[in-house]
Amino acid sequence: MGRLNFSKLSARDVVYAFDMALACLITYWVMVFLLPHFVSLPTASVGPLWAVISTVFVYKDTRAHSVSAGISRLVATFVSFVLCSIYLLLLPATAIGIGVLIAIGTLFMIFIGRRDEVGLTAITIAVIMIIAASNPQEAWQQPPLRLFDTIIGVAIGVACKWVCSYLFFRISGEEVG
Repeated sequence: MGRLNFSKLSARDVVYAFDMALACLITYWVMVFLLPHFVSLPTASVGPLWAVISTVFVYKDTRAHSVSAGISRLVATFVSFVLCSIYLLLLPATAIGIGVLIAIGTLFMIFIGRRDEVGLTAITIAVIMIIAASNPQEAWQQPPLRLFDTIIGVAIGVACKWVCSYLFFRISGEEVG
């Protein structure tokens, strides 16, 4: 078993870790404490969780990678939103429905040339449909809520990456990445 070697950590690594944690904390705070004062959304722990997951997903090593990951996350979530919304208007959430939607979502993402987002689309469909199945009376709310949560998480994650990169490079004198 190897020993831990903290000398491999750079100042950039430490800043990255702390900023990702800060971005997640901000996302959680916005979802739990700030938004309820401005919008009347049903309170469920899945909203803050989904937003924080979106923040983590888009927080990458460079600003360009963060923007690219944000676009991927939004595309996958939007496709899932559309498919699940149509399905839930017509049928109740079931295990077979989840499988059918994942297959349709996968084929659609391949068709539009976004194979890298197939997994994200499938995960989002699964989350939306499983939550919808657990509360059939409000199933139709799940697609727009998860889209909203994703938008909040992506926006905060990308914004924090941009601000942190700017500040770090400004202080360190390195080129902006």
